[in-house]
Formats: sequence, structure tokens, C-alpha cells
Amino acid sequence: MKAVRTHGRGGPEQLFFEDAPVPVVRPGDVLVRVRATGITPAELTWDETYQNADGTPRIPGIPGHEPSGVVEETAPDVTDFRAGDEIYGLADFPRDGAAAEFAAVRAANFALKPRSIPHVQAAALPLSALTAWQALFEHAHLAVGQAVLIHGGAGGVGTLAVQLARWRGAHVLATASARDTALVHSLGAEEVIDYHATRFEDILRDIDVVLDTIGGETRERSWRVLRKGGVLVTLVSPIPPDVAEQHGVRGVFFIVSGNRRQLDQITGLVDTGKLKPVLSRVIPLARAREAFEQGAAGHAPGKIVLQVAG
Repeated sequence: MKAVRTHGRGGPEQLFFEDAPVPVVRPGDVLVRVRATGITPAELTWDETYQNADGTPRIPGIPGHEPSGVVEETAPDVTDFRAGDEIYGLADFPRDGAAAEFAAVRAANFALKPRSIPHVQAAALPLSALTAWQALFEHAHLAVGQAVLIHGGAGGVGTLAVQLARWRGAHVLATASARDTALVHSLGAEEVIDYHATRFEDILRDIDVVLDTIGGETRERSWRVLRKGGVLVTLVSPIPPDVAEQHGVRGVFFIVSGNRRQLDQITGLVDTGKLKPVLSRVIPLARAREAFEQGAAGHAPGKIVLQVAG
């Protein structure tokens, strides 16, 4: 099969479009004929991109962990999918990903693809939508009427978090560049703060939930806008001990995990028109190096997707 593989730690310059063996189907796996996969530029910095779950090296390795495609084959112990099913999901990080014509992924990580959208749009959902869902609902316990501030409202996670928070009935605020203000408003944010023009901590107080997709000084400035007992959920890096407690709030860092039940709910929201993926670009698999370079530059709203097949 054709695949994009990394031959060493580094950036996009380490990615090569080349021939690779079709992955071996393990117990519990499905083999997917990949139609498209979302990418996360930061995955080239993750240890899991270059090693297996036991810490042994995995080079060359295949990035891209958000496949949407068609079931080609199932392991004998898999009974919930069959050949020809259109599915999407989040591949485990310490395994080869889906920037390839075929990917072997645990069946438990997959759900049936939304019927209302094509594979290139479905591939923009697994990591970003599950991240937003788990951040807002599992970790922050966002409730109707609460105020939530979403940093990076035009990003891959942010665009979906804004929509999910609005669906839940929250009062949604977001930060974005002036260029993306109209988009983020259209997704359901009641107030969008241009972070170039206004310091959000100068105008916001008593926020119930902050979703931090940026890190750094943005996260540090976010503590002061929370109400006592509020929660900050960050996707970027662990929170140093006692920092949240010093501000009288709760702080959470987590790494997204595959979850079929949540994907089924996401599918339902997509097919009823309550949630839509936002794509910045769709780029052919053979140009994956370019896709990762553009993703690292971070200028366009939404998610970059690699198209593997029509």
C-alpha cells in the first residue's frame, strides 16, 4: 500500500510518501480502507508517534489517527462491524496511524460514520470532537446556563467545542482573531473576543468553565476570570501542583481517548444538523508533508484533512 511514514524524530521534513506493508490485523481490530484522515501537527512531537505502547521504537511510523473509511476485514473476534461498513474513529496513538491506504485499528474505537457528510468531513471529527466532548462534559461537567470561555474558538477543537457548548445550552464566549470572528459567531458563540485587540481578563469575570487549547501565558491569564469553584480544562500540558487551588478553582489536564458511545452521539448531532465539521484544507495523501507544514503555521480556521481516496 501507499503510506506516509516518518523515518525519524523531527518535523515534516521527516515524512515520506512511499510503499509500506499492509498492517497486520490483531485480535479486536478492524482493517479499514482509509478514505480520509485528520491530522494533528503536534503529533510529530509526541513520543507515541515514534514508539509502541511498551516503549520500544516504532520507526518508520505512520501518523494521522482520525480515519474515516470502509471496513475491509475484521479480526475473528470482532462481530459489531462487517466488511463494507462506513466507519470513523480515533486510532490509538502508540500504533501506526491512518495516513495510508489501510489502517488497522481497535474496533472499539470506531462508530458508524455520519450518513449526512462525506469521508473528508467525517475525518475532521474524531480527535477534535471527542476532545471537546470529553473536556466540556466529562471533565468540566458543563451545564445549561453556565458561562464557558473557549480559547482558540476557530481551531480544530475550538470550532466543535463552541457548537457543543451551545447545544448543551451554555453561554458561549470565545477568543479568536478578528479575521475569524464572524465564523465563530456563526457556530454559536455569543461573544467573540479579538485576542489581538483586547485582553480577555480585562473584560471577563465569574466564568464557570475555561477550555484552554493554547497554553502558555493564555492559560496563566485565564485563572483570574474564573469564579470561585470554577474549572479550567487544558489540552496543552499538565498543570503544576497547587496552581488551581491557589485560585480557588479546579484544574484538569487530560489526553483524549477513543469512545464509541460518544462518537455515536456525535454522529447523531451531525446527522440532525446540530454539529458540523469545519475544514481548513483538504490535501492529497501524497502531499502530507505540506499538510503538516501548513498545520504547524496555524493560520486557517478548522481542521486539515488528508484525502486518501475518493
